[in-house]
Amino acid sequence: MACHPKIKVKPLFEGEAWTLFMEKLGRDVALSPEMEGIAKAVARECAGLPLGIIIVAGSLRGVDDLHEWRNTLKKLRESEFRDMDEKVFKLLRFSYDRLGYLALQQCLLYCALFPEDDMIEREELIGYLIDEGIIKGKRSKGDAFDEGHTMLNRLENVCLLESAKMEYVARRFVKMHDLIRDMAIHVLLESPQYMVKVGAQLKELPDVEEWTENLTIVSLMQNEIEEIPSSYSPVCPNLSSLFLNYNDGLRSIADSFFKQLHGLKVLDLSWTGIEKLPDSVSDLVSLTALLLNNLENLRHVPSLKKLRALKRLDLSRTSLEKMPQGMECLTNLRYLRMNGCGEKEFPSGILPKLSHLQVFVLEEFMVRGAAPITVKGKEVGSLRNLETLECHFEGFSDFVEYLRSRDGILSLSTYKILVREVDGDFGKCINNFPSKTVGLGNLSINGDRDFQVKFLNGIQGLACKRIDARSLCNVWSLENATELEHINILNCNSMERLVSSSWFCSAPPPLPSYKGVFSGLKEFYCSGCNSMKKLFPLELLPNLVNLEMIYVCDCEKWRR
Repeated sequence: MACHPKIKVKPLFEGEAWTLFMEKLGRDVALSPEMEGIAKAVARECAGLPLGIIIVAGSLRGVDDLHEWRNTLKKLRESEFRDMDEKVFKLLRFSYDRLGYLALQQCLLYCALFPEDDMIEREELIGYLIDEGIIKGKRSKGDAFDEGHTMLNRLENVCLLESAKMEYVARRFVKMHDLIRDMAIHVLLESPQYMVKVGAQLKELPDVEEWTENLTIVSLMQNEIEEIPSSYSPVCPNLSSLFLNYNDGLRSIADSFFKQLHGLKVLDLSWTGIEKLPDSVSDLVSLTALLLNNLENLRHVPSLKKLRALKRLDLSRTSLEKMPQGMECLTNLRYLRMNGCGEKEFPSGILPKLSHLQVFVLEEFMVRGAAPITVKGKEVGSLRNLETLECHFEGFSDFVEYLRSRDGILSLSTYKILVREVDGDFGKCINNFPSKTVGLGNLSINGDRDFQVKFLNGIQGLACKRIDARSLCNVWSLENATELEHINILNCNSMERLVSSSWFCSAPPPLPSYKGVFSGLKEFYCSGCNSMKKLFPLELLPNLVNLEMIYVCDCEKWRR
């Protein structure tokens, strides 16, 4: 555990302590005289220590049972303290014990496996909790993540975790106070099952003697380890999780290292410098999560054929030159995130065998602006459990085939779909759009009614670039465009109107079928459309109640 300089914290006066206690208790109604007396005694037991008051009051928020208050006071009075440091620790441990719910305690302890002062992304943390089985028994990804967010909210509410935000980043984070993290590590190290040496500036792995047979979780995140030599072959049959991520200088791992780690379930080597994944990883048949993202030097992954228990595989932002062998055998896979691995098209026949996939992300065009790997619409459509999709279809006909084979995409909670266009800047534009976005580019579809499909249910973002259509109505039937928030129209020189006036005449009964169309629209951007004369017809103007911005430039024929 890292050493911290000791800073003397002046205890609060009794009145100040009581005010802070009641503030963190968050009660809107007055306490009964008897309960208030007990509450004041509980506050006094915190010895004026601000963090102790915050944690204990947070753990009692919403408690109305007098017996529980009396029991809390009894537990606090039974503790004996030699000094203030021990007093703080005991108060924190008391709040941890009060959580009761084992999964909630495990969630808190899991946060201690991350570096000190780390802003932990909620979605990343919940992914680990699912890998570890702390969150289990959920049929869908959405249900599992809902439970994860609920657990983190509960830990925030009792002040054991803090909410955190990063500037210009929409994702949500949590942080752990240093003293709470120290307490959590102390709890972990009470058991011989854990080795936690995070951010300890280690140049090499801990001595072989420390790799005991009892170990179940080892976290060596964010160190300075450069090599794992052949002299390391730890015998840890019970080791289930190993975190070596964020060892930037780690270049090589000897094949011997994994030879006797056959119980390993979670292996995270992300954000390291390794060039080759050891062949012995092919024999880790218990693996459920293999995380190899952001390995910019990685060029070789051995066969994955035997890893039939694998549920999560992340190969994104690597330099792999070909698709790993045995992908078609990963029939339990729920999560697959990767780039193109040098392929122009996702190999046919693999996706239909991955029938349990809930998350499928091919992200190369989103990140690097490189020519993305394409997928066949019919094969993606065979993934009946899919909830998150990011991919590139070679043509609009593939996209339509996907929609037909899926009978719509009601099951998708998020999607970023690019059709045809391979321009890197366009791909990055799509990446900055909302979570349900379609981008169309370089399509010649003017007047071809076979191309017209309904707007996807729930679509929030639409980007069109170099589309040969006179209006959006040549591409889409607009009835479902009620949640659309952002529209970008770029270099569509054949487009004369955003919405054709003839659409109103041909709209199916009952009229008006355009009720609510564009009612969620916030931003509209149009550039380089030389034939564009008119944007929204008069009939739709009453719908634009949420419109915040219209930007039109380089449109020679546009009339205000």
